[in-house]
Amino acid sequence: MNNLEMNKVQDREEIEINLKNIFSKLFDKWIWFISSVFICLLIAFLYGRYTAPNYQIKAKLIVNDDQKGGGIAKQSGALMDLNGIMGSKNSVDNEIEILKTRFLMEQVVREMQLNIVYSKKNGLVSRELYQAPFKINIIKSVDTISTVDLKVVKLSINKFSVSAKDFNKEVGSNEAFNVEGVGILTIEPNLGTKSGNGEFYVRISSIDSKVASLMAQLSVAASNKQVSIIDLKLIYPLPNKGEDILNTIIKKYTQSNLNDKNAVADSTYRFIKERLNVIASELGDVENKVESFKQKNQLADMSEQGKLLVQSTGEYSSELAKAETQLTIINDLEKYLKESKIDKRVFPSSLVPQDVVFSNLMAQYNSLLIERERQLLSVTEESPFIKNIDRQIAELRGNMLSNIQSTKKSALTTRDKLRNQLNSADGQILGVPKIEKNYLKLARNQQIKQELYIFLMQKAEETNISKTANISIAKTIDPPKADVFPVSPRKIIIYLISLIIGLIIPIALIFGRELFNTSIKTKEEINSLTDVAVIGEISHNSSDDNLIVANQSRSAISEQFRALRTNLSFYLKSEQEKIILLTSSMSGEGKSFTAINLGNILALAGKKVLLMELDLRKPGLSAKLGINNDLGFSNFTISPEIKVVNIVKPLAINKNMFIISSGPLPPNPAETLMSKYVPDLIEELKKEFDYIIMDAPPIGVIADAQLLSKYADVTLYLVRQKITQKDQLKIVQDLYVTKRMKNIGIVVNDIVSKYYGYGYGYGTYGEASSKKWYENLFKR
Repeated sequence: MNNLEMNKVQDREEIEINLKNIFSKLFDKWIWFISSVFICLLIAFLYGRYTAPNYQIKAKLIVNDDQKGGGIAKQSGALMDLNGIMGSKNSVDNEIEILKTRFLMEQVVREMQLNIVYSKKNGLVSRELYQAPFKINIIKSVDTISTVDLKVVKLSINKFSVSAKDFNKEVGSNEAFNVEGVGILTIEPNLGTKSGNGEFYVRISSIDSKVASLMAQLSVAASNKQVSIIDLKLIYPLPNKGEDILNTIIKKYTQSNLNDKNAVADSTYRFIKERLNVIASELGDVENKVESFKQKNQLADMSEQGKLLVQSTGEYSSELAKAETQLTIINDLEKYLKESKIDKRVFPSSLVPQDVVFSNLMAQYNSLLIERERQLLSVTEESPFIKNIDRQIAELRGNMLSNIQSTKKSALTTRDKLRNQLNSADGQILGVPKIEKNYLKLARNQQIKQELYIFLMQKAEETNISKTANISIAKTIDPPKADVFPVSPRKIIIYLISLIIGLIIPIALIFGRELFNTSIKTKEEINSLTDVAVIGEISHNSSDDNLIVANQSRSAISEQFRALRTNLSFYLKSEQEKIILLTSSMSGEGKSFTAINLGNILALAGKKVLLMELDLRKPGLSAKLGINNDLGFSNFTISPEIKVVNIVKPLAINKNMFIISSGPLPPNPAETLMSKYVPDLIEELKKEFDYIIMDAPPIGVIADAQLLSKYADVTLYLVRQKITQKDQLKIVQDLYVTKRMKNIGIVVNDIVSKYYGYGYGYGTYGEASSKKWYENLFKR
């Protein structure tokens, strides 16, 4: 097998180990999953039980969209030239935006008083009522209404008890009372309701907040891009009330649309009436002049020559009259545009000459004016939105004025041409008597005024007819209707989500704890952080006895110390190599415990073992063994009179075990370890003992252990599960790489988790765990 294949096999084995490790961790916390799922499903049940159901109310409108084709039949015949009166071309997208406007919803809220919500307690929850046995009216509200909850108890038909925060009063029917944050209210009985007596709750909120709430529950969209049908959907707890709200929205929308159309028609009609009054007066004057002229000159009839001339020039006079009429209208419209710079009035569209460009400009202009009036109901003149509309209106007015002036030049040219033709015909009238000639001039002027008057009268009638024939651009094809089943809460989905959350929470807790854990927990973590081999693994000592090997020789820990003894034989390859140094990253990782039991397991094999308590700063070995520490290593280094035999003390736990305690704490521990007597002491002890175990200070804190490393043949670096930090393994890795300590190996102590690795769980020789399942429920 080549290296590539070996690497693939190794990677596959690592993946299998990781997956087994993950599933083992999850399975070990099965009670977490059961508890979490149960709690989440219980919460879901309570949520579904006590949450008010919401129903979806649907309606459909069809819009007369000129861009997409029919919907509502278009007007035809004599009214075809009045398209301008109907406003701009309709667009489904525009109508959707209008239906979604806050202004429209505000009208609905005000009309239906939706900011006053009545409810009654039903069991543990309150449910909204469409109609309560009473009605609250706001007579005079404060500037900004705060959300206030009232408790109303119906005492009798005309007597109520009203209470709120810092307010409690009995009031009669239509008796005014003041509630802070709302204003002056009255309450009146609502006969014919089935809600009965008892306690009722009333929430009064501001118009703006209720509008915002309903806007969030309203959905308006086109069915698709090929048709001009709009779908309206409203989510509301009460189906009947939701249907009425949606009906009112549609009613206000169609009413607003008709008002916009009628505004253009009314403006046109007012303009025509003003001009009719002027033209009627002028026509009356001309007719009076004709009559006076005929009476004064006793002109009963014209001569045959005069009649012939009138007939020959009649066609020119008729065309000239039409041209003069058109020019007069154009002048009036030009004047109207110039005067409406301050007074923004809709444009009298039915008088516009048949010009497609001008008709489009006029339609946009009128639409902007109507939109401006609508927006001013909710914003001020200084609003950036209004200023933007004003800029567009001014630009359109300028374009319309330019178009009118261009049309006026063309009309002037036509009129002048007709005048020249008529003047040429008038030259033939020179031969007619003067009286008849003057009469022809008066008759011509009368004809022009009469043509203009007839034109305006016709337009006035058309405008009135168009107004009465106005219909909304939208028609309800599917009236509001609530679904039979509520759209929320959807219990099946809630239970499914709760189940998923119930499974996710324990997984997140388990792996989140792993993620934020900084201490050593598994053998894989040690192997990933250092190249130093793990040569021993010691389980958690659940008892207070430090002499596990001596007192529980068949326990799992005893077997683990035997395994450590066996592994040490691979490091101590000759009889001359007998010194074992124990150190760690910090105190409390079990050096003394390991030294005692390792020494005992070696002594049980018939070896003579010496324990050296060389932690001169915080000794603990002698105290654990109950040895007097008055005389020890520190005395030997400062007093030549003290011999080796004086400091070596036998231990009662095993006849082959001895100890050299630390002695009194010296003021300079490091210098004490560097004493010139130490090398000779070590050499003498090596001759007498088979194994020497040095209990050194933590190397992660002080450097004393490094001073002793030159004597050691093997160094055991103690790592305690869930105590030793991952970063502290950098110390042992550094010692291994720099070779400052030879034959270094790691001993993992106090293993409490079965997820640790391979070293825990083998052969307990009949030792049974006394832990119950619930004791492991929240263990780390």
